[in-house]
Amino acid sequence: MAIVARTVQAPPDRVFAVLADGWSYSDWVVGTVHIRDVDKAWPQPGSKLHHKAGPWPLSLHDSSTVLSCTPGRELRLNAGLWPLGAAVVGIRLEPASGGAATRVILEEDFEAGPLLWVRNKINDLILHRRNVESLRRLADIAERSR
Repeated sequence: MAIVARTVQAPPDRVFAVLADGWSYSDWVVGTVHIRDVDKAWPQPGSKLHHKAGPWPLSLHDSSTVLSCTPGRELRLNAGLWPLGAAVVGIRLEPASGGAATRVILEEDFEAGPLLWVRNKINDLILHRRNVESLRRLADIAERSR
């Protein structure tokens, strides 16, 4: 499992506003190159974000489904990338600096498919580095939005 954390210089509601904007995912999730559609109910449980990942012409079309959501606190997704598999992604927001900042904890683990079978330290390292960069991008967006 890859677990990364970062303190974002924005309050939890502003960070969650980025998570609640499904159209922004290709701006901050490393590997997601295009958002094809976002269910109107996003980020309510069961709603989906339809995305494209990877370089053309090898890009894959799939969707991510909200497993649970506590606005301003947590979002859990089943992130699909078939035929490679799927992962469970948890994003927790914890107030920091008296609520002026947010500690964002991102956890990701393969749940199904071939990537589950090749789980090893190299995969964890790749996921870790990818998620460090994703949180950096998320921070950039949240810190600059008003």
